[in-house]
Amino acid sequence: MEESPNNSNVCVTGGAGFIGSWLVKKLLEKGYTVHATLRDLEDKSKVGLLKSLPGADTRLVLFEADIYNPHQFEKPIQGCEFVFHVATPLQHDSRSSQFKDTAEAAVAAVRSIADSCIRSQTVKRLICTSSVMAASPLTKDGVGSKSCVDESCWTPADISFTPSIEFWQAYTKSKTMAEKEALSYNNDPDGKLEVVTLICGVVGGETILPYMPSSVRELISQLSGKSSSFEALRWFQQLLGSIPLVHIDDVCDAHIFCMEKQSMRGRFVCVVGNLSIREIEKYFRENYPQYQIDDQKFMEDEGIEVVWDSSKLSNMGFQFKFDMKQILDDSVKCGQRLGVVFLK
Repeated sequence: MEESPNNSNVCVTGGAGFIGSWLVKKLLEKGYTVHATLRDLEDKSKVGLLKSLPGADTRLVLFEADIYNPHQFEKPIQGCEFVFHVATPLQHDSRSSQFKDTAEAAVAAVRSIADSCIRSQTVKRLICTSSVMAASPLTKDGVGSKSCVDESCWTPADISFTPSIEFWQAYTKSKTMAEKEALSYNNDPDGKLEVVTLICGVVGGETILPYMPSSVRELISQLSGKSSSFEALRWFQQLLGSIPLVHIDDVCDAHIFCMEKQSMRGRFVCVVGNLSIREIEKYFRENYPQYQIDDQKFMEDEGIEVVWDSSKLSNMGFQFKFDMKQILDDSVKCGQRLGVVFLK
């Protein structure tokens, strides 16, 4: 990895979330000064968590900024050299008269943040956290499927399944539209801003948060017996053919890698491998026989044969450290530690 002198100011939106908090931790460890945004600076638990990180007393500055008030990101971006846009709206704020849904809010936030980066005259690169939800192998009609997912794949607009999960349909739409908006800035002939998007798999592993992140909860839902989390896992397999995986530590290392390269722009798949729900269930049965899996509630048909191609990122020099076994094992350990997975 190309090293930075580590005297740069960097901004992380959504600094109190699963990916955001781990990314802030790693950036502080590497010596960067971090501007991190939270929706509410009065939230003592989130503020306290970030302020407790090593190096936070001298190199962490917290700002209040909400996706639904995108102009608020202007101030934290000022004076920064790189910006990580991790924040994303999960639930639509019904009080908003400005945006009709999360997709509109997410696109407006990307536009406001990118424009703030350009106005700052200091930001070199914007690195956006995207999702495999924006890169389905399904063809435009939603019937056929590609055998390989790479950066050319986009989730078809307004795709739906039966039964439909409204939350995940809205999330899929917002991630797809927001990523396309971010990448459009690379088309500026003046080249004022480099934009990188990372298409991250379902993120597993440990957390510094005091609660179980939703993606980890979904990965271990067959062990925990959480039906709502398992339904999300089923949605992923319907949309993506299988469950693409990546470890939280690799995700954050990939973000930092994309910052520390001398020049970089474009879309990059960040997935170490993929398993079907049935393969995940088989792994849990073989390696965690002390837990009972309800065959009637937590079984699913085999997914489709899909290869997730991260070679574009790897060819740039990035190396994944965690394989699929480690991702699942660390996710289970996280669940055990936080009391989500326990013996019946």
